[in-house]
Amino acid sequence: MGVGRGPLARRFPGRRRRRGDGRLLPGERARQGEGRGVRDLPALADDSGLEVEALGGAPGVCSARWAPTDAARVARLLAALGSVPRAARRACFRCVLALAWPGGDAVTAHGTCRGWIATAPSGGGGFGYDPVFVADELGCSFAAASPADKQRVSHRARAARALGARLAAS
Repeated sequence: MGVGRGPLARRFPGRRRRRGDGRLLPGERARQGEGRGVRDLPALADDSGLEVEALGGAPGVCSARWAPTDAARVARLLAALGSVPRAARRACFRCVLALAWPGGDAVTAHGTCRGWIATAPSGGGGFGYDPVFVADELGCSFAAASPADKQRVSHRARAARALGARLAAS
């Protein structure tokens, strides 16, 4: 949850949330301090995206802005892949988390989930590209997976576990 919405916005009414321009690589914005919108508190920043090999890594860091709605993003992805065969539809969800402290120190952690892009949506859960992303470890789309299974293999969960391990080790 960002400072610009929800409970933190009410607790810190004079603070503004900084927004990125979408031109940086995943995690780069966080490492450069985009996550430090509240300068006197630690901040957690998340750069995540879907990287499709046949599209040269697109949509990547621009995943959420590739089209105005989840349905439109999925439609654009499927249209961009057209008749690309399944073997060439490899993709991964990638997440970089950065925990930044006042004063500039930061710890980052990465997580990925590898899979492929289906030719049609399946499942009723999830959001974004979940209906067409088939995780290798699950054999089904994220939208068809149980919440527990998705959490076990998701890029964000893996990045969070890696960040926790890095913090515990320090």
